Amino acid sequence: MHLADRLLRALTDPALTPPGEDPHPDLSQVSDEQLGSLLVAAYRSEDPATHEVARLRFEVRRAAAERQPRYTPEACRLMFDALVEECEKRGWADVTVGLDVLENCTGPLPDLSEPVRALVRFSLERDTVRQPYALLAVATLAGEDTLRTAVERLSRDVGPIVADEIAVVAGLPPVEQTLLTGIDRRNRFASPHGHAWGRTAENPAYVAFTRRALEAAADRTDAIRAGEIPYRADKAFTDREVTSLGQALRVALLRDEPWLPELFDRLLPGIALAPTTARTLPSQALLYEVVRAAQDYPTPELVTAIRTVRRTVRHAGVPKQLDKMLKKADAALAERTDVALRLPRLGFDAVATGGSTTGGSATDGSASSGSATDGSAVGGVLRRPAGDYLAVVTVAETATLTWEKDGRPLRGVPAPVRRDHAALVKELRDLVKRVNAQLVTLARALEGGYTVDAAHPYGWWRSELAGHPLARSLVRRLIWEVEVAPGEWRAVLPETDEHLPDAPDDAPVRLWHPLRSRPDAVRAWRDLLTERRIRQPFKQAFREIYLLTPAEQETRVYSNRFAAHLVHYRRMFALFRARGWKSALLGPWDAGDADDAERTLAAGEWRVRFFHTWADRAGEDELASTDQVRFDRRVDGAWREAPLTDVPALVFSEAMRDVDLFVGVTSIAADPDWTDGGPERHYWERAAFAELTASAEARREALARILPRLRIADRCALDGRFLTVRGDLRTYRIHLGSANILMEPDNSYLCIVPARRPADGKVFLPFEDDRLSLILSKAFLLAADTEITDESILMQIKRGV
Repeated sequence: MHLADRLLRALTDPALTPPGEDPHPDLSQVSDEQLGSLLVAAYRSEDPATHEVARLRFEVRRAAAERQPRYTPEACRLMFDALVEECEKRGWADVTVGLDVLENCTGPLPDLSEPVRALVRFSLERDTVRQPYALLAVATLAGEDTLRTAVERLSRDVGPIVADEIAVVAGLPPVEQTLLTGIDRRNRFASPHGHAWGRTAENPAYVAFTRRALEAAADRTDAIRAGEIPYRADKAFTDREVTSLGQALRVALLRDEPWLPELFDRLLPGIALAPTTARTLPSQALLYEVVRAAQDYPTPELVTAIRTVRRTVRHAGVPKQLDKMLKKADAALAERTDVALRLPRLGFDAVATGGSTTGGSATDGSASSGSATDGSAVGGVLRRPAGDYLAVVTVAETATLTWEKDGRPLRGVPAPVRRDHAALVKELRDLVKRVNAQLVTLARALEGGYTVDAAHPYGWWRSELAGHPLARSLVRRLIWEVEVAPGEWRAVLPETDEHLPDAPDDAPVRLWHPLRSRPDAVRAWRDLLTERRIRQPFKQAFREIYLLTPAEQETRVYSNRFAAHLVHYRRMFALFRARGWKSALLGPWDAGDADDAERTLAAGEWRVRFFHTWADRAGEDELASTDQVRFDRRVDGAWREAPLTDVPALVFSEAMRDVDLFVGVTSIAADPDWTDGGPERHYWERAAFAELTASAEARREALARILPRLRIADRCALDGRFLTVRGDLRTYRIHLGSANILMEPDNSYLCIVPARRPADGKVFLPFEDDRLSLILSKAFLLAADTEITDESILMQIKRGV
């Protein structure tokens, strides 16, 4: 019997399911039309189902989500009957399933007016109508009366914003109504796939609605502030309005509408700050919905506006929640390089050579002040008078506020300024915070552009990045490549190169990446940065690269490079959030044992998934074990698993770099105080001194350049995966991956809990790396081991002396 027939029989008559039936059937063997029949049967199968049938339903529905089933006219009718039955049993059915069936019917559509009327009737009887767009789309199949009834019910007691939205959708042609259902959400906490928003953003009628809706929302908050509408905490908008406004905002953000920044300045303070002294908000729900929209389609103006509101909101718990949500927005902005690099000038002047200022930006990107060899060149300056004093906001690596009198710098804010110009002091301190936030956002956006291989017109880059008063100091410390001739790229570091390459204004310029460069060129850049003591905004010259290995070519669709590690789970989960990965929280509950953290890359064209499993508790710690890494490509709006050989080299390298970070930072092998026994201890002993990963190799490269400059250079040597440090009492070997320490001659373990910084003043590091700082801190401590006063450390050292 054919597989499709056997599965169909199992779904329609569970009693006929053969014992030992494969719970994971290979549904790639069935045709699209057979899969459609199986999906209909999965919806119609009886409850309660046996475990085998429930598993088979799941497998069929998952296959349908990954493929595009086809449906005969008979299957179309049966599916709508199944949806009516589901409404009768559960009070609700997913109407979008019916629309998908209609869109992929292989013959003339059957008469569906009867089941459609039943579906509409069931849906409208509910207190809350789910999927209003889909409901309007199917209602047209039952005639004008049914559609009119649906519009009247959906427009009742919802306010003018939602009523406007319903009227817009009802007036669209059936095909456009169906496309719009892609953004139909059961609740505002789950956002649809990006391609659904993209289709909606091309609909002129809905686009026009978005501006009307958002301006109506801002008008309402203005009226609340003016006392024209009585203030009630968190009652400015209904739940349905919050959902509709969130959808409208996403469409406007995706289109990057030019009227949005001005609207943010009205709407965000209006929903976040009560018109009274109350510690409540006009609409906490809409504020969070705006931030969720910023996570989907961020712009620098919206992220900055949210950060500004975060400092003024009075509710005690809201700022902390906003901080968590903004991490995702920052990560998402890094993927939107088309808008993320936009920076306002905020009245700053570019600083020319010698410290003089210019009213505009330097277009050749070559001007700087300060030494070009210390990495501290100034980019922009803003001066504001305050009586006899002058406020100076300077942008170098960060923005700082200082005060002067008669050209002399002062140590703090002068008392007369604090007394007479308090508003100016607050304004400038807020400005410094805003500029620093924008610099962080810019750095993350530039780094995120690697996976999309972002390139910019050379003329725009010179004026809006290399010559911008806020961006210039950051941009000048990065290595760039300019296409000076077709296929010929010339690398340049503006901080050290007096003249930029000659190239047309429309020539592409992009960030240099070591993956695209020869090893000798990479070494030369690393030497130059170390010699000139230039600290880059993010790890570039010393950036790790991850190339496909023979083992990964053998496994074809997955990598085990970072599998079988034991990690501190909560720390890894926090890193997922910080790096823009999505993952469900695991724990010892039903279905909480495994998940795959995922992140979309290359402007949504690729997805990486990192599988991990909740392992156990070890005291107060929760442990997880790591597993495979897989990649998916977006094809026709759906994800398809891809062989590793098809993944673009930069996408693969950047994704694996994140996974290496997750494992390297959270592995229990990097925990010097790990004392638990059992299998976890066996893993610790194996991994704590293992072969170096790519990130540890980059650390070794940096140390090779840093060590000769240190006062303890004669006591240190690099030996394979270790930094060997010669003390007076013993010789120590510090692992460059975990920072764990072995003592010679017996290779006994030395536990030092991290609590110290390098003892030789501030040691220059070409990039930020906590593990590198920790290794140097331990090296300084152990090189002077006779001066150690910590008894717990001394006891361990002297035990073998």
